[in-house]
Amino acid sequence: GQATYKNASLPAEERAGLLLKELTLEEKVSLMMDSSKPVERLGIKPYNWWNEALHGVARAGLATVFPQPIGMAASFSPETVYEVFTAVSDEARAKNAYYASQGSRERYQGLTMWTPTVNIYRDPRWGRGIETYGEDPYLTSRRGVMVVKGLQGTNDGKYDKLHACAKHFAVHSGPEWNRHEFNAENIKPRDLYETYLPPFEALVKEGKVKEVMCAYNRFEGDPCCGSDRLLMQILRDEWGYEGLVVSDCGAIYDFFEEGRHGTHKDKADASSAAVLSGTDLECGDAYKSLPDAVRQGKIKESDLDRSVSRLLKARFELGEMDETTPWDAIPDSVVNCHAHQALA
Repeated sequence: GQATYKNASLPAEERAGLLLKELTLEEKVSLMMDSSKPVERLGIKPYNWWNEALHGVARAGLATVFPQPIGMAASFSPETVYEVFTAVSDEARAKNAYYASQGSRERYQGLTMWTPTVNIYRDPRWGRGIETYGEDPYLTSRRGVMVVKGLQGTNDGKYDKLHACAKHFAVHSGPEWNRHEFNAENIKPRDLYETYLPPFEALVKEGKVKEVMCAYNRFEGDPCCGSDRLLMQILRDEWGYEGLVVSDCGAIYDFFEEGRHGTHKDKADASSAAVLSGTDLECGDAYKSLPDAVRQGKIKESDLDRSVSRLLKARFELGEMDETTPWDAIPDSVVNCHAHQALA
């Protein structure tokens, strides 16, 4: 038959390109938010990008609970961390297959895990220190790569097991209370490249991580999700990253909301700036303003196409667009099984 995106024997990138051509502007934008809408006329199912697996599959019923990352870091054992996240990805796949079989595609049921947190723990008042692997960029890099490899698994020849996400990029090491307005400025280049960036670079280059989440705070004056320096120059140009960038949840609103960064006028300005800097997916709904932004000439539809093609490619890589994948063979019985309990 003719080449269509439904042909599962084609590479993910090619399928994404074919499907992109069929979408209207409004449909494209509806796919660029964490709660992605279905496009029924084309057979695209709803997909919720937001899932968590910090130390076990989170917020989706029964799961094995592993030690917090700060505790895993204290093991100094990369092999154990890899085993843990292989167990976690088994449970995540089993859960996803179960929910999909029930026709459910809600938050915390998908295949895109917003894990690991590879920020450097520098201030004990930062309430999210437990999510990190401590203060050492080398230890954090070694842990983070193993988390990504365990979650993403081996590609079965066609489909990725899950997609992991390096977060929160970058220089997001507290303080938590003012994260929506904080500007990390005057970061010495040496500190940037020796302390804050190495774990992200390792996850991109060694771990081949599929997602990077940009942080709430500003970096040298620009909100991280609108930072050309971070997202274009460093991530894509210097490191050759080809995956997708997702915003932290609500981060695009911080661009324009009063009392926050206040760097942009409104939703359309903020959303255009974020997409132009390479933030492909928004956790939130400010991106609803993008069709108007295109009509106002703030951004071109072809700029959106670049992001949408990355998002579609990721969904094809996971097999989420197809009826079944070999990963569906992982049985429900792995969830909280004796072997995983013993490992924990």
